[in-house]
Amino acid sequence: YVFIVQKGYQERETGPESSVITKVKGVTQSSSKVWDVGEYVAPPEGGNTFSILTRVEVSPAQAMGTCPEGPSAVCSSEQDCVPMAMDVSSHGERTGRCVPWAGGTLRSCEVLAWCPAEGGSVSESLAEMATQFTVLIKNHIHFPRFGFSKGNIQAPESDYLKSCTFNTTSALYCPIFKLGFLVEQAGEDFAALAEKGGVIGVIISWNCDLDLPDAECNPHYSFRRLDPKGALASPGYNYRFAKYYNWNGTRTRVLIKAYGIRVDVIVQGQAGKFSLIPTIITLATALTSLGLGSFLCDWVLLCCMDKEQRYSSRKFEQVPPG
Repeated sequence: YVFIVQKGYQERETGPESSVITKVKGVTQSSSKVWDVGEYVAPPEGGNTFSILTRVEVSPAQAMGTCPEGPSAVCSSEQDCVPMAMDVSSHGERTGRCVPWAGGTLRSCEVLAWCPAEGGSVSESLAEMATQFTVLIKNHIHFPRFGFSKGNIQAPESDYLKSCTFNTTSALYCPIFKLGFLVEQAGEDFAALAEKGGVIGVIISWNCDLDLPDAECNPHYSFRRLDPKGALASPGYNYRFAKYYNWNGTRTRVLIKAYGIRVDVIVQGQAGKFSLIPTIITLATALTSLGLGSFLCDWVLLCCMDKEQRYSSRKFEQVPPG
């Protein structure tokens, strides 16, 4: 079993050297604008981890000034607002004033910050066409111990990638996936994932028997969600970024809270090739475990050595009759 099934005659190497290059294509539309790949993909250079925006909460036209903090700093008097106080959950530095907020029905501590403070943002969905976005995942691996390299693209012609889509049986070496396909293969509902965000893992496994032709070493793809689904604390995946501009001489920004699908490409694998040393070790271990080691040694010494008579006389004791 160890020798045949587990290939105990092979020298093995795990954890190949790997490079991953990704590229996303597609256009979608929200309620206010058209989004192209330059806006909804981060980071833009395309590595083994990237995110695709599926929903945004926009806080437009923020400028540096003073304004009510909001629901996290409700107050009844200025004694509730410590001047110059700041914490990790606040939007800025408190001025010490308790000012009207929410149309005057409530009061909140005033802060020096980007105003108006985040909270009255507009939500926009980008998910309408997002399922049709295409993701190219270009992977190249190398096993340095054996000097073996291979990639996951084998194009019969130069424009092959312009018309193909990944298929396990007919297009294994066309690593172009639709975003909806990745989410579906991970067992997730696209609409729910796009609403709150999440992390999808694309696992590429290279398990190669280098005693066989190179064509037998092929990538195997699997997909699963990596972040905890249904977490009560900080569910999903989101982050913030800002776009700055000048408005009538005032530095102004648009703050965007982005929800999206993050894709992590994970490459793993192992390679094996015949080697004399592991073969000898495996055979010796097997023979010892079966109790044949001492038998073979005795047989060699008794039948194949020049001094077999001397060994026989020492191994076997002659008992006189009677």
